[in-house]
Amino acid sequence: MHGDSDLWPAMGLQHWLHTPAGRYALAWEQAQIDRAVSDIFGYHALQLGNPALHGLEQNRMPHRWLALDGAEHDAVPTGDVRPACLLPEHYGGEPVYAEPARVGAVDAGADAQAGSAGPTPPGAPSGAVHSEHLQCDFTALPFPAQSLDLIVLPHTLEWVDDPHACLREVDRVLVPGGQVVISGFNTWSLWGLRQLVGRVGGGWYLPQHGEFLAPRRVRDWLRLLSFEVTLGRFGCYRPALCSPQWLERWRFMDAAGDRWWPVFGAVYVLAAVKRVPAMRLVGKVQLRAQRRAVALRPVAQRGAAST
Repeated sequence: MHGDSDLWPAMGLQHWLHTPAGRYALAWEQAQIDRAVSDIFGYHALQLGNPALHGLEQNRMPHRWLALDGAEHDAVPTGDVRPACLLPEHYGGEPVYAEPARVGAVDAGADAQAGSAGPTPPGAPSGAVHSEHLQCDFTALPFPAQSLDLIVLPHTLEWVDDPHACLREVDRVLVPGGQVVISGFNTWSLWGLRQLVGRVGGGWYLPQHGEFLAPRRVRDWLRLLSFEVTLGRFGCYRPALCSPQWLERWRFMDAAGDRWWPVFGAVYVLAAVKRVPAMRLVGKVQLRAQRRAVALRPVAQRGAAST
């Protein structure tokens, strides 16, 4: 049985992350981003969007922010909204439903905790993830140029209206040598193929809002902005199944896919460093005085002169 067509637009990213496939992808992304940001040092770090993923949890910078835009707040309904069916019954057994009330409760609890708690001191436990929450436009960040050391974009480029402008803004606020960590859905995967079939008919599997960007395309954008890609990881090789039992049965696909077809993972994580060409000071340049060339003159022989 297919879900009603008017319910599909309500399935956003925050709802989808509470489904079995969403929790599976979220756990993999959390592990990869924690590994990527744990050794990045500095003073100021920022995460743009997706509050379900704690991208700065393992980072030790003293000042950390979680930024949300207005569209992301509106995408999480808090009223009497019916659960949206993710897949028909014939995909993985029983249909799986998202719980809008649960998502709203999680976000409200996080906001209340952030308002009651003060800034997180250096060396605090991992429970205090973000010191401050703010709401802003991702294409016009309220930070001066070259002021941040780390920015995490968990599926951010897929949901903003202008991903090019968002990346340019990230390049503006990052210091030279600052790093950016990006995650997204891979279009060249089993999940991407299932999403393509869902556009024709048969129900969606991934959130239908936003534009999924291939990792090669994101790499090209980073190179145009003088970023050097230092990390690229793919994961979530299990088929596009709805039931948690069937997802667990295909667990062996993670090890096999990581070895035999690594670029076809459903989710990817990229890390890049901002490179800025600078002038190298070599000190005072010593100019050597050029010596004049000495012209050779013929000398008369003594014997010839006496004759």
